[in-house]
Amino acid sequence: MIHPTAKVHPQAIVEDGAKIGENVVIGPFTIIGKDVEIGKGTIVHSHVVINGHTRIGEDNEIYQFASIGEVNQDLKYQGEPTRVVIGNRNRIRESVTIHRGTVQGGGVTKIGDDNLFMINVHIAHDCVIKNRCILANNATLAGHVELDDFVIVGGMSAIHQFVVVGAHVMLGGGSMVSQDVPPYVMAQGNHAQPFGVNIEGLKRRGFDKPTMHAIRNVYKMIYRSGKTLDEVMPEIEQIAATESAISFFLDFFKRSTRGIIR
Repeated sequence: MIHPTAKVHPQAIVEDGAKIGENVVIGPFTIIGKDVEIGKGTIVHSHVVINGHTRIGEDNEIYQFASIGEVNQDLKYQGEPTRVVIGNRNRIRESVTIHRGTVQGGGVTKIGDDNLFMINVHIAHDCVIKNRCILANNATLAGHVELDDFVIVGGMSAIHQFVVVGAHVMLGGGSMVSQDVPPYVMAQGNHAQPFGVNIEGLKRRGFDKPTMHAIRNVYKMIYRSGKTLDEVMPEIEQIAATESAISFFLDFFKRSTRGIIR
């Protein structure tokens, strides 16, 4: 079903069954599969392929040669009707690839709102990217990676499968990330190592000085106290009781399975 206000170029292919919303624009030589749903106001430029059980929200912009919802590269995949779900106001630049999920990984690759994926970004099966993240050119996420809100991944970086990256993390360009990265941390290298708190990013997002001081204290507990995570966790929980920003650490450690970067 194509909404009457949608503008579909005559040289685009929209298969029967696709749902194209209000004021959607689809450029020439783009192919939209039969199980795709595109929300209102989204712009899909020329030469894009959107396939599989893919749902795209409102006011996104998808540039040429992007491939979304295609068969993933997991050898266990046997053609199951797994999905890609994308939120609103995302910018997906040239040659980005976003693959559908696997049954083993929950069945869905999920993207939130207001993200920017620059040229040649690859998002593999079962990844979960929350909101307002920036992935620079050629950043690569293996399967099952989780990025929390406001994560920045520098160009030419790669993140190992099942890694969790906490909110407000800044990963420098060329980083190879093989373990989980706690919230608010700046990291870089092969393999990535922590280099302090992402203070400039927190300032830009309106964090006040007492909150940033609390975050720095937790960082020092984790990385400079000489104690194990089990030993410092009661102190982190105590700070989180009065400082809500510290609760991101508690949520992160509940999900972390690969150990943290050191």
